Amino acid sequence: MPAIPHLDRTLVMGIVNVTPDSFSDGGDHPTPESATEDGLALFDQGADMLDVGGESTRPGASRITAQTELERVLPVIRALSAAGAAVSIDTTRAEVAVAAVAAGAVLVNDISGGLADPQMLPAVAELGVGFVVEHWRAPAAAMQAHANYADVVVDVRRELAAQVANALSAGIAADLLIVDPGLGFSKDSDHNWTLLRHLDSFAEIGCPLLIGASRKRFLGELLSDNGSPRPPKERDDATVALTALLAERGIWGVRTHSVRAQRDAIAVVEQMAGSHCAAFR
Repeated sequence: MPAIPHLDRTLVMGIVNVTPDSFSDGGDHPTPESATEDGLALFDQGADMLDVGGESTRPGASRITAQTELERVLPVIRALSAAGAAVSIDTTRAEVAVAAVAAGAVLVNDISGGLADPQMLPAVAELGVGFVVEHWRAPAAAMQAHANYADVVVDVRRELAAQVANALSAGIAADLLIVDPGLGFSKDSDHNWTLLRHLDSFAEIGCPLLIGASRKRFLGELLSDNGSPRPPKERDDATVALTALLAERGIWGVRTHSVRAQRDAIAVVEQMAGSHCAAFR
């Protein structure tokens, strides 16, 4: 049974969206051919893994059919895997996860952590691949209505721990699990920053930690120009700064739109720290 990769530095997961409506790059790579080119470019820039997704999960996004999702992602996964890239599938559907692994994916990144599809956890247990358990409360169309917490750190940690327990009960091996606090999913900017300041609270769950902050709205709001959030593609510098801070804390991985700059930031952190950043790997 393959275990998830553990590097001597923070892993960089490059985002490969095959979508017309993702919040940052929707429409940039709407076909399998253009998405494959983008993925290969990210691979050449040093991506340790490529996360292929065919359905937008931005707040308010509408669902597509499973068939449409499969048609978008499978050719890309096959091509990237054939080129030697480690590929993960970004999906909430067990049907898509199974087909993606058959096409070459080695990890399932489910933003619902197995809650959206009751067949997901048993399917991943049968597949024997890595699984990202992300904190999730509701589908994209309704997620922001669920951004209510008594204490966001305590609540997210408790809910994530319950999702991990579900995955273990379904038969997924502990060493195949990664957790993601789900920045931006049923969370406002203050929630996101609070979670980032208290990532040490998630160590007790006992799983490596993946952070997906790239170009997200809370960064745009921090960099607000004239009262409007800075556009997504103008948030990369802030993303790099955050990656450096996360690498310094030994976070297992970051999920990002821009790979080379993240790898550069991580290299500087590792050199400064003497490669002793290992808290969340």
